[in-house]
Amino acid sequence: MSELDPLIVTLGMFGAMFAMLMMGAPLAWSLLTVGVGFAYALWGPGALELLTISSFAAMDNFLLVALPMFIFMGLMLEKSGITDDLFEMINKLMGQVPGGLGIGTIIICALIAAMAGVSGAATVSLGVIALPAMLKRGYDKRLATGTIMAGGALGFLIPPSVLMILYAFLAKESVGKLFAAGLVPGLMLAGIYIVYILILSRIKPSLAPPISDSEQVDWKGKLISLKALILPGALITTVLFCIISGITSPSKASAIGAFGAIICAAIYRTLTFDLMRRVLLDTTKLMGMLIWITLAAIFFSKVYIGLDAGFVLQDIIEDNELSPMLVILAMLACYFVLGMFLDDFAIVFITVPLFVPIVESLGFDTIWFAVLFIVSMQSAYLTPPFGYNLFYMRSVAPPEVTIYDLYLAAIPFILLQMLGLGLLVAFPEITLWLPEVLYGP
Repeated sequence: MSELDPLIVTLGMFGAMFAMLMMGAPLAWSLLTVGVGFAYALWGPGALELLTISSFAAMDNFLLVALPMFIFMGLMLEKSGITDDLFEMINKLMGQVPGGLGIGTIIICALIAAMAGVSGAATVSLGVIALPAMLKRGYDKRLATGTIMAGGALGFLIPPSVLMILYAFLAKESVGKLFAAGLVPGLMLAGIYIVYILILSRIKPSLAPPISDSEQVDWKGKLISLKALILPGALITTVLFCIISGITSPSKASAIGAFGAIICAAIYRTLTFDLMRRVLLDTTKLMGMLIWITLAAIFFSKVYIGLDAGFVLQDIIEDNELSPMLVILAMLACYFVLGMFLDDFAIVFITVPLFVPIVESLGFDTIWFAVLFIVSMQSAYLTPPFGYNLFYMRSVAPPEVTIYDLYLAAIPFILLQMLGLGLLVAFPEITLWLPEVLYGP
């Protein structure tokens, strides 16, 4: 059966999977059903033994321990009241500057990204806290919502990113190198957003006015407000330093982060039995989803490769003598389109086993490509009609903010993300500089 045309296998397996997804089937069951169906039809009952073996092999990876710990850390910090204090700090520090609350929101989103590791946390948190504050002070609703949605997407890129850990697991990359590679591009994108808001607020101050004189505080009040940075700053710095410097493994650093988040909640006096129960329950739900997708995706990829179809894309590239950079751009375009319909976890499990070997065969740095993938996911999360951050924002925005407003709000920031992605493609050293400094070439 291994003599089947690899192109037919590719079209059959991926076509069946996407057909199930379009009918509303969960990703895990789509992958598992197609994988088991093809394997059983071609190899008989032995396919079930392969499923068992691949499941045990997938779980025999200590890196996966880091996932629930980082998710727990992010959820605990998100629900402990730290976000409220951070926004109040930004309001005091930058509120008197035109566009200051928007700039501050980007900064807070970057901080939450470093605490939570997922996109939805910052978007929902700031949608609840920052959006009403900005609208109350006269901010344009499209600028305000676009700022929060774009800032929230930084959770993909700024470490510790859950998506990066999954990418490292599938591509067999170093988590420390990926975290180091994502830091500078993440700060660069945040800087691009800030410059855009500054320029826009100077050209048209009515879009992002400063706070009133009665709300402004003196320098003493601003210095006192900085205490809100102490706890989250210390925890983020400790966790990232432990991973990037190699003092501990990502799994041990995640345990430090989880314990530190509990300490932070206790200091904020928000640590209760109910809070712990909700955080543990949410962590369990998210991890349950990820583990099922992991098992199904690995089995799917093993069946696909076992049918000698793993190199079909490489064969097409070689037969048509395609330019290596053209192939990379085609992959990024593929990510962009898939992101309109699938979430980031689905895309990473489906495409990484296919694309990473091609990137290696073309001679590109796979760490560099990983960051390009992450930035593509950021753009996809804002892209109409089904960008996830659009719906996260819709769930917390007031009634006067329509989905049409959110679509228009996302467009300028999608273009800014495309600018950032173009810079990373043209200048790989932006991505690779810090990993090379820390780990060597």
